Amino acid sequence: MDEDEARRRFALGRVARLATVSADGKPHVVPCTFAVDKDKVYIAVDHKPKTTTRLKRLANIADNPSVTMIVDYYDEDWTALWWVRADGQASVITDPAIAAGPIDLLAARYPRYRDDRPDGPVIAITVTRWSSWSAS
Repeated sequence: MDEDEARRRFALGRVARLATVSADGKPHVVPCTFAVDKDKVYIAVDHKPKTTTRLKRLANIADNPSVTMIVDYYDEDWTALWWVRADGQASVITDPAIAAGPIDLLAARYPRYRDDRPDGPVIAITVTRWSSWSAS
């Protein structure tokens, strides 16, 4: 699939996996909700219960901004399988005024965010490479 189709399929996904790497090279992968705006992907730290507010993904991005996200589609009909990966550079937005636009994009995708807007930081990823695979 070409880059435009990869971006389109990625954007339609409901959940992605975000992979970060710590300063000492240990990988960390978490599922996340997200919104896409051209070659930018946004993830908010939301109200879902977490064991700590000092999230490993945020610390990893501070140490190493290179990240990868993946969205995939599974079906028992294996001819329908596909995945799209977005590689890029991440930053963390802590200013509520700057985070408002990305949170608006997330609220447009996820009804829960309309009722309970995230108030944590927003991860902004500038995608430098879209890659994909499709069984058909």
